[in-house]
Amino acid sequence: MPGHEDILRKFFERLYDFFGPRQWWPGETPFEVAVGAILTQNTNWGNVEKAINNLKRQRLLSARALNKMTEGNLSRVIKPAGYYNVKSKRLKSFVSFLVGEYRGSMRRMAKEKTDVLREKLLRINGIGPETADSILLYALEKPVFVIDAYTKRILSRHCIIGYDNSYDEFQELFHKSLQKDVKLYNEYHALLVETGKVFCKPGVPLCSQCPLNVFLR
Repeated sequence: MPGHEDILRKFFERLYDFFGPRQWWPGETPFEVAVGAILTQNTNWGNVEKAINNLKRQRLLSARALNKMTEGNLSRVIKPAGYYNVKSKRLKSFVSFLVGEYRGSMRRMAKEKTDVLREKLLRINGIGPETADSILLYALEKPVFVIDAYTKRILSRHCIIGYDNSYDEFQELFHKSLQKDVKLYNEYHALLVETGKVFCKPGVPLCSQCPLNVFLR
């Protein structure tokens, strides 16, 4: 069996050949992508799109506009995303951070060193490693691999790393095995998400149909 470095590259090639480019993450601006990363916690993307469209229709999808809103009013606008009171608080915390640290500019934020910025993001209420890394990779184009439940399920079922290993251990595996490349990390994560949704399901996985079945031990 090939080593982790080799197998993760082969996984990517196999999935890319099967699914093709995913063109993820959807969003017209870095700020929209960051908002989507916060709203997508514990819900599906269809619900996030409804909430973002509500913000767009009311011309609220900007740091300045959201910073002026009350949590209550924001909760009503993003209601389709679910857990709207919690997410309203988290969005307000993120926007307050963006305005306070970078004058509301995602472009200024992107100039910050990746490790420094990641630490700052993780100090924001409600932003954990997955959300922080999604903002770093997809909104700010920083070479940071995003780990989610799909990734953990796929790799653990292939006996590459145990499901209960830490987020950092999963991430380190990708960082050590692949070259630091934003486009590669972007595409790879999106392909793993698609694989998890279609084949590597939480209950009974569809292993016989999965493009990664050739790698099963």
